[in-house]
Amino acid sequence: QVPLVESGGGLVPAGYSLRLTCTSSGRIFSRTTMAWFRQAPGKEREFVAGINWNGGTTEYADSVKGRFASSRDNAERTGWLQMNSLKPEDTATYFCAASSPALSDEIPTRPSAFVYWGQGTQVTVSS
Repeated sequence: QVPLVESGGGLVPAGYSLRLTCTSSGRIFSRTTMAWFRQAPGKEREFVAGINWNGGTTEYADSVKGRFASSRDNAERTGWLQMNSLKPEDTATYFCAASSPALSDEIPTRPSAFVYWGQGTQVTVSS
């Protein structure tokens, strides 16, 4: 099991930054691919960023490239999503997710590839 808990969401003006945190109490966290997804009301859940098991490979949606950065510390069983230059269109509930433990360098972008999910944290960016 890889229980995941997100934190760090909030309400900020456009142009500001937020850092989301995803913590896990699962011992297999270090062997999973971790990703961040978001879902706005009435829209499908979409991939935002992902990081492989050792942090050596990252992947980003085009809409956040150059603004968001994903990182992780396996010793702390924690991952982060640093979000800079936030825009109103970034407003959504953000979820962290982890794959089955596989020590893979591939980063899938579809939600069905991830087995474990957090409860989500709300990010609201005002214009």
